[in-house]
Order: sequence, then structure tokens, then C-alpha cells
Amino acid sequence: MSTKPETKEQAVIKTSYGEMRIAFWPDVAPKTVENFKKLAREGFYNGTAFHRIIKGFMIQGGCPNTREGATGMPGTGGPGYKIKAEFNAKSHVRGVISMARSQHPDSAGSQFFICHGDARFLDRQYTAFGELVSGDDVLERIAGVPTSGPERSTPVERVALESVEIVPAS
Repeated sequence: MSTKPETKEQAVIKTSYGEMRIAFWPDVAPKTVENFKKLAREGFYNGTAFHRIIKGFMIQGGCPNTREGATGMPGTGGPGYKIKAEFNAKSHVRGVISMARSQHPDSAGSQFFICHGDARFLDRQYTAFGELVSGDDVLERIAGVPTSGPERSTPVERVALESVEIVPAS
């Protein structure tokens, strides 16, 4: 089975702060890339929000409990299934997108994070599956949103994830 068509697609993440474009790494995380694309095509991410922001570390989104009117606790939701981890040699550096998970390695579902800084301590423990190819200024603006809460990681204003579209690579 060829992975060539996958390398010709990217994700456009439209937020209330602007657009970011992600290039996928199907060579190191094929099932994770397919899962993200499937959820994006189904509109799963549309209307969610970045619910966890730690400047210098990462911004996290993809939880259905962050939709307007949702009742679950933000950061605890998913698509109703888990995917197997695909740990790889890609480093968690600024702009890398990776799957968020609980303590169990195979517990990722829909939540993801984009590294705002160097997070190499996550290497080979979280599934990195792509990188930012445009929108670093948007990443910077989102990372700069004021936060509060027990971990000082809850944005004080909603950072909407308006849509995620899978488009041909430009």
C-alpha cells in the first residue's frame, strides 16, 4: 500500500487567531496521520477550542468538550476510541504537531498539541506526526494568550478552532 497520496495533503487549521498549515509525516506515523485526517474530514474538530496553552511549551486542542454548550470537562474528551502510539525519532521542537494522551501510551484519540518551544523530553513518548509549514505567527499569538487556572494553562479567552481542512499540499 503506497503512502504517496498522503504526502501530498496538508491540514489547514483555521482559528480565531488566523490559519496554520501542517505537513504530515505518514512515513513515521501513518495510522496517526490517517486518524487525524479522518476526524478532520468528518468535521470533528470544527467548533472546538485550544483549551490548554503553556507559552514556551505547547498549545493543545482537539477535545470535543470544548465546543460551545458541551458539558464534559475540557481536556477529557475524545472520539470514542483510542489509537495505538507510533513513537518515532522525530523531535518535539517548535512547530511539531503531536498526539496528546493520558499516562497510557495507547490512549490518544483526537487531542493534539503543537509545540511552541523545544520539548525534546517528549521524544519517543508521544506520537509526533507533522509540522507547521506556515502560521508560526499564529502559533505565537495563541501561545501568548493569557492563562489562569490551577496549572496556569487555561486560556482566559476562547481560542476557537473554527475548522480543520485537509487540502492538497501547496
